[in-house]
Amino acid sequence: MKKIHPLLQPQSYRFIDQSSLGPQFSALQSFAFDDALAISVGEHNSPTTARLWVHHDTIVLGIPDARLPYIDEGIQFLNSKGNQVIIRNSGGLAVVLDEGVLNLSLIFPNSKEVNIYEGYDAMVDFIKLLLADITNEIEAYEITQSYCPGTYDLSIRGRKFAGISQRRVKKGSAVQIYLDVTGSGAERARLLKEFYQIGKKNEETRFEYPDIEPDVMASLNELLGTDFTVADIRNRILEKLNELSGEVTTRSLEGEEVDHFNKRLQQMIQRNEKALAHLE
Repeated sequence: MKKIHPLLQPQSYRFIDQSSLGPQFSALQSFAFDDALAISVGEHNSPTTARLWVHHDTIVLGIPDARLPYIDEGIQFLNSKGNQVIIRNSGGLAVVLDEGVLNLSLIFPNSKEVNIYEGYDAMVDFIKLLLADITNEIEAYEITQSYCPGTYDLSIRGRKFAGISQRRVKKGSAVQIYLDVTGSGAERARLLKEFYQIGKKNEETRFEYPDIEPDVMASLNELLGTDFTVADIRNRILEKLNELSGEVTTRSLEGEEVDHFNKRLQQMIQRNEKALAHLE
């Protein structure tokens, strides 16, 4: 049996489940939550934390996406399809979030001593453990024709179902993954393929945007022939945290964490207002 990554075996986990808050829960709030938790975990005021989150009809853009030559038209297209658009504060490019996509943040301490790749490796190991009873075919390598391609894309037989990003805040790191659980991965990819076609047209750009091939993306249910719900994967995650640690506590933000959240949320709002101001 493969050795379990040491970052996944803290003395205790804190578990925050925001996967059923509904459409009113904004992705701007989500990224501010992770920043606040990264500060708290990094200062050892909180144990290693796992946070689950779902956002409805939301496209999260990366900073380079905002520099597309026709970004105004691209965002108008996404809005016309019923999506709200935000720009995140962690790495990567555009991703699709909806009720069939479960997001997991694992928030680790000691980012100054632990290199960035360790966080990515720990998340890859966690997902492999999570689904070990169903498949041993999960691989981590860049799926170049997916949306938001990266070295730690997770795929089965060459079709991507998840992507990982990481944000380091002070002494903590938030490793974030989206998991396409239900629905059509290709349909999500087609939406962003059209977004890039509209936003870039045939212009030459300094940044290389992905040339998306929708069929390289799929949901877990499509790949595994399962009928998982987001709640099923949520339950699996909680069970796995209990197996990996001696204690799992459930508590939301408290004390200084609330102050950090409010400050980071305002920063997210201001960043988005500045980046998208020309669209008004």
